[in-house]
Amino acid sequence: MKRMLWVILMMSCGATYISSLFPVYGKHYQLSSLEITILFAVYAAILLPTLLIVGAKGSTWGLKKVLRISIWISIASTLLFILGQNVWMLYAARILEGIAYGAFTGTATAFLLKQTAQNKLGTAIKFSGVVALVGFGMGPAISGLVVQYVHAQPLRMPFWVLLVMLLSSLVILEILPKHEDSQKPAHTKISLGVPDNIRSHFFSIIGLPAFTFFMIGGVVLSLIPSFVKTVIHSNNLSIAGLLTFMLLGVAALMQLFPWVQNPVTRMRIGVVCMAIGPWIIVYSGQSESLFLLWAGMLIQGIGAGWSFQSALRFASQLPKPEDRSRVISAFYFCAYAGFVIPPIGVGVLTKFFSLNFSLIILNSVAVLIVTYVLIYSVKFNRYYLKLTSSK
Repeated sequence: MKRMLWVILMMSCGATYISSLFPVYGKHYQLSSLEITILFAVYAAILLPTLLIVGAKGSTWGLKKVLRISIWISIASTLLFILGQNVWMLYAARILEGIAYGAFTGTATAFLLKQTAQNKLGTAIKFSGVVALVGFGMGPAISGLVVQYVHAQPLRMPFWVLLVMLLSSLVILEILPKHEDSQKPAHTKISLGVPDNIRSHFFSIIGLPAFTFFMIGGVVLSLIPSFVKTVIHSNNLSIAGLLTFMLLGVAALMQLFPWVQNPVTRMRIGVVCMAIGPWIIVYSGQSESLFLLWAGMLIQGIGAGWSFQSALRFASQLPKPEDRSRVISAFYFCAYAGFVIPPIGVGVLTKFFSLNFSLIILNSVAVLIVTYVLIYSVKFNRYYLKLTSSK
């Protein structure tokens, strides 16, 4: 289990690695704000259909084979960043990374569970979520530190570090046994992969919280560079990455916090914190309050960690083993949709309103979603108690 968690950690680092480097690329290639936004969005836009296809076909193709190919594609993306001379190569590299992590995401958790003894499945599910969030935070932190303090080839040196990390994950993967199913379905329909008997529970208690977590998290993380300037009064590129790591690190550590064992209760507390935290963070930027920034990040981290953990646990527990890869992929599909749709919505709103008012509208939508999840959790809790008592 530990070795597969290392593979997940390295690939998760690669998924967010470029975040701290956007200002560097913007300055070097004279990219407009719109072009940088597209550079961010094209990754998520290509990741979604990849999740849809590979989530449905991954078990048929072979989980380890899919993971191997996804790491190689991520390596190819990294090499494009290292060798890139033109803007189109940046976009091509981002597209490849979207394909790589889209193929990797749901498949990795399913493969991890096949590597784990039956009595440790709960632990494996918990640590897969923890490690993924730590990786998402480590990526920008490492790239920010390298570009800020290693004064050599700022556009390429960070990716040499990433290349070594990805190669280590490939070596570790090859050591692991396959553990593939002896009988594979001849044909699998490409869909979100959610069986009819759990569809309502999935979208209400798994999909919506995942969407909201990434929606609010994406907006908050996009504001961190401005917070660094207005609150901390610094142009240090590493600080934004370290703040990202702190936010997601809190989210990861909270998943290890033993209090509140019931995952439904964790979900309820998590979504409430997830609704409150962004309001405090946004206000901290307006008031230039460092205390409110840290407080908002702490609350947001608690909410993100517990809601992410609970949703991933439900996505792993509710389906039958043969449907698990597709359902987990559907979970991440909903999550990454939160990275794509809200920025577009905010962009449209800013044509008519100020950015501040647009964010207020977005946070208000999140509050409505959280209210629905809390109400639905009463019905889901009864279903979940029956499901877990029968196992």
